[in-house]
Amino acid sequence: MTETTTPILPCRTLPPVLGFYAALGFETTFEQRSPNPYAVVARGGIELHFFGMKRYDPARSYSTCHIATDDVDALYAAFRAGLKESYGKVPSRGLPRIGPVKDMPCGTRQFLVSDPGGNCLRIGQRTGGDLRHPPAPRERFARVLQSATLLADSRQDPETAARILDRALAADGAGAAEGAAGRGTVPAQRPTPVQLLRLLVLRGDLARRLGAPEREAALLKRASADGLTADEREAVRDDLARPAELRE
Repeated sequence: MTETTTPILPCRTLPPVLGFYAALGFETTFEQRSPNPYAVVARGGIELHFFGMKRYDPARSYSTCHIATDDVDALYAAFRAGLKESYGKVPSRGLPRIGPVKDMPCGTRQFLVSDPGGNCLRIGQRTGGDLRHPPAPRERFARVLQSATLLADSRQDPETAARILDRALAADGAGAAEGAAGRGTVPAQRPTPVQLLRLLVLRGDLARRLGAPEREAALLKRASADGLTADEREAVRDDLARPAELRE
C-alpha cells in the first residue's frame, strides 16, 4: 500500500496566494473559482491545495504544513531568489514573508515561509539527533538563545522572544559596567563572543519583524565577528549571513 497526505489550506482569495507560490517556483495545476474557490499548486514532490473563505482572516491563521527536503539550503536560496525577482525584495515581515534558515535544537535545519493566506510552511531537513526538543541548557545565555529562537520561529511569538533577549542584552551591558568599575567579588556572568553575536543578530531580526528599523540597524551594527576563530565563524555562519539577507 502507498499513502499520500495532502494539506488543504485556507485563504481569503486565491489570486494573491497563487501569485506568491508562482514566485516560489510552483505551478498552478488546478484552479476552480466557482462555486467554491479551490486550487492546487505543485513544485517537484510538493503539492498544496487551497480553498477560499470570504470571512477568513490571514493575520489570525494557525494553519501550518511541514515539508521535508534533502537540501534545505538550496530550496531556501531558490525561494529567496524567486521572491526578490517577483516582489523586488525578499519580504521578512508581515504577510507574506520568509524567515531565516537555521539549525534547530531538535536536530533539524529549517526555515519558515508564510503565504498571503497566513499559512506557515515549515521546511526542514534532518541533521541528526532526536526530533524531540532537548532540555533547556544549564548555561544562562545558551538557555536564552534556545528559548528565544523557539518562541520567534516555532511559536511565531516575536514579542515575547524580544523581551527575553532584551533582558539578556541589558544584563550583558550591566555586567560590562560592573567589571569596568571593579565592583563586587564575583564577576558578572556575560555571554561569550559567539553568544553575543547570536543574541544581537536574532534581536535585530526581531526588530525588523516588529517594525523597528532604527533598532534593527543599531543591533546589527553591534554584531561583529571580530576576534572569532575560524571554527567559531563556521558555527555562526547563518548568523553572519542574516544581516546581509535583511538588507536585501
